Amino acid sequence: MATFPVVNMEKLNGEERSATMEMIKDACENWGFFELVNHGIAPEFMDIVERLTKEHYKRAMEQRFKEMVESKGLEAVQSEIDDLDWESTFFLRHLPVSNISEIPDLEEEYRKVMKEFAAQLEKLAEDLLDLLCENLGLEKGYLKKAFYGSKGPTFGTKVSNYPPCPKPDLIKGLRAHTDAGGIILLFQDDKVSGLQLLKDGEWVDVPPMRHSIVINLGDQLEVITNGKYKSVLHRVLAQTDGNGRMSIASFYNPGSDAVIYPAPALVEKEESEDAYPKFVFEDYMKLYAGVKFQAKEPRFEAFKAMERNGNLGPIATA
Repeated sequence: MATFPVVNMEKLNGEERSATMEMIKDACENWGFFELVNHGIAPEFMDIVERLTKEHYKRAMEQRFKEMVESKGLEAVQSEIDDLDWESTFFLRHLPVSNISEIPDLEEEYRKVMKEFAAQLEKLAEDLLDLLCENLGLEKGYLKKAFYGSKGPTFGTKVSNYPPCPKPDLIKGLRAHTDAGGIILLFQDDKVSGLQLLKDGEWVDVPPMRHSIVINLGDQLEVITNGKYKSVLHRVLAQTDGNGRMSIASFYNPGSDAVIYPAPALVEKEESEDAYPKFVFEDYMKLYAGVKFQAKEPRFEAFKAMERNGNLGPIATA
């Protein structure tokens, strides 16, 4: 099995730039995931984000999670649970309009830190999209523009804690799925593993590394690149020991009314009939909401059928 791709972004500024770009290209084509080090977000700042996230869970969420487990009788389950994830989460929205000031239970320092962290991740996401453009032979800014819609991209963060689980063989931390959106930036616990991706029919661990950011590609990039890059199935295994795992996943997605379709430069004439579909991002998300843990291919096929019938979905034709 090949080694999980780890990209040192500092090398993009020197003589190893072309080899580093090649590594990113290979990761996008063959893994759908890669890990970034020296990405420009200060390690000391990431330590503050981690500390405050773990403190917030202990203070505001741990008891609630324990009560949920007790109310559902999850500690005593005897058979596999396939309709629930062993995770405690909350969501922050950054773009087009932030809701950080409205989230209850967040202490002021944590609000400020998460706002700053989001700003740094937004810049990193846009820099990465331009690196992908370069590798794909698309003009700089193409992917950002494709995501833009009328109000700019959608950007949000899912903050998750995966507490120790008494039955990790029967309950997943997070069931296998591909991500619906664009590009995902993950700051994960460096002491507790659990994230896995499916490669060549085998589940592969995404190695926990201190101060790294894990990148994975969502369904929208698969469509825009006409399948040259792929979104990949991944899951989180629950763990029995330790203090549980922290995960802060930020999703840089198209705007709700952005029309998504394969970049014309990446569609060969002879394959135009077999190209990926064209749709409005919000319509895709409505479909995804009900079938997140199912295969992505039927989602693409459903929109191809709509397109053939001259119907881009309710929003595009309104």
